[in-house]
Amino acid sequence: MKVVAMIPLRGGSKSIPNKNMKLMAEKPLFWWVTSACRESRVFSSVVVSTESDEIAACVKAHFPDIAVLKRPAELAGDTTSTEAVMLHLADHHAFDYLCTVQATSPLLTAEHLRNGLGQLLLERYDSMVSCVRWRRFLWSSDGQPLNYDPRHRPMRQDNPGVFMENGAFYFTKRAILLTNQCRLGGRIGVFEMPEETAVEVDNPTDWLIVEQLVRQLRFDHGEPPPDHTASV
Repeated sequence: MKVVAMIPLRGGSKSIPNKNMKLMAEKPLFWWVTSACRESRVFSSVVVSTESDEIAACVKAHFPDIAVLKRPAELAGDTTSTEAVMLHLADHHAFDYLCTVQATSPLLTAEHLRNGLGQLLLERYDSMVSCVRWRRFLWSSDGQPLNYDPRHRPMRQDNPGVFMENGAFYFTKRAILLTNQCRLGGRIGVFEMPEETAVEVDNPTDWLIVEQLVRQLRFDHGEPPPDHTASV
């Protein structure tokens, strides 16, 4: 069975200029998830999909063994779907499952990926989405409770919650992607990740929060701080 990881890295970013190459905890943002993919040792290959020559060169400077698939500029616009990028990769790489990994989730670890794939195969899912358990109480704009009864407000620890996508990774069987042109379909599994992985890096405030978490959680759990010798 061939499982390929794809990391889509677009050159343009309006909320955080040059986001994918911006240094987070002394490494480009993409470095964290790329390292997790490599260290997981579950992928036949790890492929970066980008339209940017600058990003491609930066990836190769840090990870000479990582494949870079150049995609056309029309697949790197503000309205380009992730599925379009996945289908482009499917035209160039053979795989049974594709794992789409988002650089905006630098708290993703190799263990998350190994366990996610293990759960996918054990339960025979066709696709999988990474999520965090959300125990907040939700309301509609017209003042109606959506997920609890205010007259019987549960304690937080007794609230089973719901699952919220955290955007870290998606596994997709090739047949599902080609038939549905969607990353999720068939029998869908949910892989639960820790609560701190809920934040994706989409704006400057997210960046400040996640960078602090990266320093605390990644470094404090035995992962060495990034070296400063790699050139870009």
